[in-house]
Amino acid sequence: MSLPNAFKYRLAVPVMAAPMFLVSGPELILEACKAGVAATIPALNARQSSIFESWLAQFNEQLSDQDAPYGVNLILHASNQRREADLALCEKYKVPYLVTSLGHPGEVVKRVHDYGGLVFSDVIHAYHARKVIDAGVDGIIAVSAGAGGHAGTQSLVSLLREIREFWSGTLIAAGAINDGAGIRAVEILGADLAYMGTRFIATKEAQAQEAYKTMLTTCGASDVVYSAEVSGTPANFLRPSLLQAGFNPNGTLPEGGKPHLKDLTEEAKAWRDVWSAGHGVSGIHDVPAVAELVSRLSDEYEQACCLPRSIAIRGAFVGGSNTKGWADKT
Repeated sequence: MSLPNAFKYRLAVPVMAAPMFLVSGPELILEACKAGVAATIPALNARQSSIFESWLAQFNEQLSDQDAPYGVNLILHASNQRREADLALCEKYKVPYLVTSLGHPGEVVKRVHDYGGLVFSDVIHAYHARKVIDAGVDGIIAVSAGAGGHAGTQSLVSLLREIREFWSGTLIAAGAINDGAGIRAVEILGADLAYMGTRFIATKEAQAQEAYKTMLTTCGASDVVYSAEVSGTPANFLRPSLLQAGFNPNGTLPEGGKPHLKDLTEEAKAWRDVWSAGHGVSGIHDVPAVAELVSRLSDEYEQACCLPRSIAIRGAFVGGSNTKGWADKT
C-alpha cells in the first residue's frame, strides 16, 4: 500500500471525506481537516469561480501543515464551462490534491504535478483504472456498488482486489463505509484510505437540508434506489425523496415525465430535490458535529485494529492481537 507523503502523520484516521454535490461547503471542509480527515469540495458547489476562489483563499489561510489536506473535485466533462477557470484557480492556490471525474485527467495531471499537487481519479471498473494510470494519476478511487451518488455496480471487495493486482499506488475505497470497522476492513483489502460521503452528509456542518439529514437517520439500505432517471447517469437515491419529487417507487419517471438532465443547472435542480445516499445509510442514526464524528471513527478504527483474532490452523489454536494504531502504521 502507498499513502502519499502529503497525507502521512496528518490524519487521525485513514479517511477522505468525499465531495458531495450541493452538500460539501467550506465549514465542513475546514472542520474535517482540522479534525484529521482529508476533505474534498466540488468546485461547482460555489455558484461562481469568484466564490470558489474565496473558498480556496480561506482554506489556505485557516489550515496549517498539521491539519489534514484539503482537495477539490473537478468535473472534466465538456458541459462544465468553468473547468478551465477553476483548474487555473487550483494552480494559483496550489490545492494539495484534485479528484477528477467524468473525463480524461491527462492535462490536469500535468498541470497539478507542475506545482507539486496530487491527482486522484474516481473509477467504477478496472478498465477505467488502467486508463487513468496511463494518464499518470497519483491515486485511484474505486467507486463500488452501494456508494452514494454516481456509483458502480461491482462489489467493493471484487473491485479493490482486481485493481490491486496491477496497481501498487494509492488506492481509495468508496462504497457503504460508515464506521471504523469498515475503514479497517477496506484497509485489509488493500486500500490506503476509505472514501466516506453519506456519513458526512449527516453532520451539523453539512449544507444539506435538515429534512435530508433526518431522512438519513431513518432510512436503511432497502430504501436506496439505483436509477439513471434523475440525472441521466446511474446513481443511488433515497426512495422517500424520489417519492416526494414525483418519481415512481422504483425510481423511474412518472408516465409523461421529462428527463431532468439538460445541463449542469438542470442537474443541480434535480440533486436539490432528490437526495442521494449509499448503502451505508443503514448505520447512520444521528447527526453529530464533524469533530465528534471523526473522534468516534478514530475510536472505532482503533478498536477494530486491536480486536483479538483466533484462527484454527490444522487443529492448532493461534491467538494474537494487533496493537498498532493508525499513527504507528504510517
